Amino acid sequence: MNLDFIPESTRAAGLGALMKGAGALTRVLPIPQPTLLIGPGSSRRLGQAIAAFGHEKVLVVTDKVIVRLGLLQGLTDALTEGGAEYVVFDEITPDAPIPLIERGIAAFRDHQCDALVAVGGGSSIDAAKAIAVAIANPSRSLRALAGYYKGLRTPMPVYAVPTTAGTGSEVTVAAVIADPERSSKLVIVDTRIVPRMAALDPELATGLPPAITAATGIDALTHAVEAFIGNWATAQTDALALAAVGMIFSNLRTACRDGGNLQARENMALASTWAGMAFTRANVGYVHAIAHQFGGLYHTPHGLANAIMLPHVLRFSAPAVTTQLAQLAVRAGLGEATEHEEELAEKFIEGVCALNRDIGIPTTLEALREKDIPALARAALREAHTGYPVPRYMTQAQCEEMIRAVLPSAGKDDQAPRKAARRTATKTAAKAGRKAAPKTSAGARAASGRKRRSAQA
Repeated sequence: MNLDFIPESTRAAGLGALMKGAGALTRVLPIPQPTLLIGPGSSRRLGQAIAAFGHEKVLVVTDKVIVRLGLLQGLTDALTEGGAEYVVFDEITPDAPIPLIERGIAAFRDHQCDALVAVGGGSSIDAAKAIAVAIANPSRSLRALAGYYKGLRTPMPVYAVPTTAGTGSEVTVAAVIADPERSSKLVIVDTRIVPRMAALDPELATGLPPAITAATGIDALTHAVEAFIGNWATAQTDALALAAVGMIFSNLRTACRDGGNLQARENMALASTWAGMAFTRANVGYVHAIAHQFGGLYHTPHGLANAIMLPHVLRFSAPAVTTQLAQLAVRAGLGEATEHEEELAEKFIEGVCALNRDIGIPTTLEALREKDIPALARAALREAHTGYPVPRYMTQAQCEEMIRAVLPSAGKDDQAPRKAARRTATKTAAKAGRKAAPKTSAGARAASGRKRRSAQA
């Protein structure tokens, strides 16, 4: 869809109506949920289950670090004890590119496997999903499979053991892989690629470095927040998103500070899964649209890109989602329901900034270059406006200014980007002549929000 020749004001109105119609479909679309095995040793229990299901040879999709650390042993021992053979494909890298996925496809075929189990972060799980779709649809290239339901045949069975608490890929309908030739990402979407079972084993995450724990944790927070403030939210996704936000604010700092804390690790794994369930139906928004462009061009880790952009997008979106932000603040423990919701909304945005700061998330993107900003903004808007139910539409100029705020030259403290985002919101509100709404408490407005979600569900 080419949006470049449509005036931005007309575009926003038309896209809003289009996304509303699509949202009605997502609310009734049947999305399977995997059986979850939770707690220490659950990866071994997953291996026992896979063998019991009668699979003869399983392709284990992972990376070399997972293998070197011995994190596969419980799973693979259980497979062997149950009579199932396995082959380890350990070439996965962050944002797995098409050539790597093709090697995984060849490994599956050469060893005559009949199922896949992914062990690792989102890249491993997404790679396994992409391999599963491609194996079942050999006449289509990976590029041809990108998009919604492009595979005619049912993908091969996938199982998952996430070792990071962030992507939620173990419960989502999407697989994201990199297309290095085009410096972009491909997204394969199909409800049939949701893993059949997943193990949330906190023991496998205890050695995760604090920086990765931090970035993936904010990735999960972004999933929950964008699902909650977007226009496809339902009562069910709201409940999942709120639970995830509360769990993340209560546990992420601990998980970063004390990586061996099994309770914090398990709670973060649960929060990531709940956030994944929320956004797989309610979808995401501008944070992801911009982060995907950073990942495609600069290979920025997805969680880090999300973490850097989340406060800016929240600041821009705030006028349209004050009630939702207020509810998030209360659930995050940042305020009381009796406070004015405008104050609570501000507390939530400031709380996200404080959380980022406490766990070491930078406020700027070192790889970002001024000359790239117009193209990055254009690609982000195209992705968001044709696929995401954003609560407030932004223009090319607004998106460029938002991205410009995270240039390395913008400064290392978070005041400069905050001020830039505030100026954008203030100018837009002034132009529209928006009248200030009377202050009400979050408690008084929460009921109306719940009614709205229930009516949508």
